[in-house]
Amino acid sequence: MTKTGGKTNIGEEEIREQIAVLASPLIDRRHEAISALREMGKPAIAPLIAALAAAEDNDRRWYAAIALAKIGESAVAPLIAAMREHDSREFRRYAAAALGEIGIPAIESLIMAMASDDRELRGFLSQALCRIGMPAVEPLRKRLNDADEILKSCATLTLWQMGETGIPVIVENATKEKDT
Repeated sequence: MTKTGGKTNIGEEEIREQIAVLASPLIDRRHEAISALREMGKPAIAPLIAALAAAEDNDRRWYAAIALAKIGESAVAPLIAAMREHDSREFRRYAAAALGEIGIPAIESLIMAMASDDRELRGFLSQALCRIGMPAVEPLRKRLNDADEILKSCATLTLWQMGETGIPVIVENATKEKDT
């Protein structure tokens, strides 16, 4: 990183170097690279998504996903956009894991992205919401009577997949509908 006029500039080369370290056989080096990429923030998102898409094995996918999760909220929209572009199951699985780890800041974007014709994508978005767990329940509850049938169905199925966390919400909603 170089400082110019009080601002820190992160070079593409430095980002590429840290991403390459994610494949190191030394776990401490991988963890250091994750920390460095987290500190680099937004400029590291696109290269990390590209690395996730090009990863040759699950270890590399895992560490790229962790780095994206550590960057946090600013990675949500680019990750969801990349999930729409890449139909690789492995890519989507790890991108969903990263979104699930980002947690609360990703909930609304994940729910809105479910309004897609891509069933497989919706499944991975649902997995991310299940990973988030309890914080996603109330936003999903609000979609149980959504005018958009896809969102309504996705909210119901996601709550169902959450098991003991989500099923009571579905039952409560069905009981209210029956009583009205």
